[in-house]
Parts: sequence; structure tokens; C-alpha cells
Amino acid sequence: MTMNITIDTNSGFCFGVVNAIQAAENILKKEDKLYCLGDIVHNNKEVERLAELGLVIIDHQKFSELRNEKVLIRAHGEPPETYKMALENGIELIDASCPVVLKLQNSVRLGNEEMNRKDGQLVIYGKQGHAEVSGLAGQTKGDAIVINSKEDLLTKVDFSKPVNLFSQTTQSIEGFNDIVNTIDTKQKEEGVTEDFIIHDTICRQVSHRAPQMKTFSEKHDVVLFVSGKKSSNGKYLYGVCKDTNPQSYFISSKEEIDFSWFSDNDSIGICGATSTPRWLMDEVAEAIEARK
Repeated sequence: MTMNITIDTNSGFCFGVVNAIQAAENILKKEDKLYCLGDIVHNNKEVERLAELGLVIIDHQKFSELRNEKVLIRAHGEPPETYKMALENGIELIDASCPVVLKLQNSVRLGNEEMNRKDGQLVIYGKQGHAEVSGLAGQTKGDAIVINSKEDLLTKVDFSKPVNLFSQTTQSIEGFNDIVNTIDTKQKEEGVTEDFIIHDTICRQVSHRAPQMKTFSEKHDVVLFVSGKKSSNGKYLYGVCKDTNPQSYFISSKEEIDFSWFSDNDSIGICGATSTPRWLMDEVAEAIEARK
């Protein structure tokens, strides 16, 4: 067989995830257990690997019950209430919040204060309930309006009032621009022309992956996109692959490979999300190699 297998060099962990995992690993080299508030990364295989080292994933309910323990804050960040509870309960926080997210949290807090002075609205384009979005909305004491679609926008926002727009860092640029254009159009219809503040807060390390993924998918006969099913970024980037190359398949591990997808002379591209570890893509490549 002359099947050719290539792993995308641009795929894999973003620096925020790398920092969080390194922080966890450094502590677990010295200690048997470390709590982490929420999945450290939206990839079940990586979570399982770290669990074997002693990382224990907990939710906010369990967090509220802890006393005098050590807890990792993952790259997504947390709202102020989490830090307040930690102080009250003697919890030592290992804060691995992504610097990009921390900067955004501060901007959202200041932006909300400005909107309160102007009787305006702070709008966050993101997924309701996503850890990062919860951390952002928490900076506003519940004032923020979270929208995930144009339909949300049209039903939740009053276009006769000022709007201060932010975005979850992992949203698509195309979707963000669509939201911007809709707000602009609707405000003009209301006669509002100078009360729309736009903050493009999409992480470029993530957004640049879409055109890279498109180029990569064009080069191969078959594309295997490796990602955890919980990853929003994974769903988005897989969509880019699928739109570019219909012979693209979403898998979470080597066990999900269907070898009927391939022909003997195919060029196979393996890529993944910002939450996909390199070792997992390597495993997929090795499994295909073993069947050649």
C-alpha cells in the first residue's frame, strides 16, 4: 500500500491549555492528588490520562464543600464568586487561567461599569453555560446578556439602547462579524448611531486555525479530525474540515476509526482541536499504519 499519513503541525493544544496541564503535572509529581474545577481540557482521553496521575475533576457543588484543599483553576477562568468561596473555605487556588481570558474578564468588568452609567447593555457572544462565558458573565454580577445566535440577539437586546459587545475567545470570526453587522443595522433602524462599542476578543491563536485547517483539508483525500465531543472549538473546526473536504470524519480515539473510509492510495490527514493532545493524534496515525 502507498497510503500516506500526515499529522497537522498546527493542530493540538493552545498555550492556555498547555500551561494548565503543565501546572497540574508539576504538582502531581510531588503530590498524590490535585482537585481541578471542571474538566481541565475538553478531551476525555487527556482527562483520563491525568486522572491516572491523581487529578480529580470536581464541579462547583463539590468545590463549595471542600475545606483546606488545593484546587486548580483551568484555562477557561472563573467568576469572582469562586475566588471569594476559596478564601472563605481555606482553599489554595492554583490559577491556570489563560492570560488572554484574564485580560478579557477585566475588560468585561470595566465595560459593564460603563454601560451601567449609560443605561446600556453589555452583550457577550458565546455559549451559555460554557465555563469561559460563565467566568465573563460573573464579572457583571448577572448584568451581561449572553447570545449565541442571531435569533438570541433579536430577542434579548434592546437596539434603542447603547451596546457594548464582547466575544468568547473561541467563537468564529464569521459569526462575530454577523452579530456586529446585525446590531449595527438594527441600531440604525432605531436612529442610534454612536452607541455601539465593538470588542473583537476572539483569540487569534484559535481563529487562525480555521484557515489553516481549510488548507490542510484540501491537501488530503481523507481527513480524520480528532477531538473530544465536549469541545466547542472541536465542533467548529471539524465543520471547517467537513465543508472543505466531505471525506472528513470526527473521531475521539483510535477505536472509532472505520477502515472502510480509506483506499490503498489515499492521502490521509490527521488534525484536531485546541483541546486535542498530540499523543492522541499520534495514536490514530499509528493505528492506521499498523493496518497498512
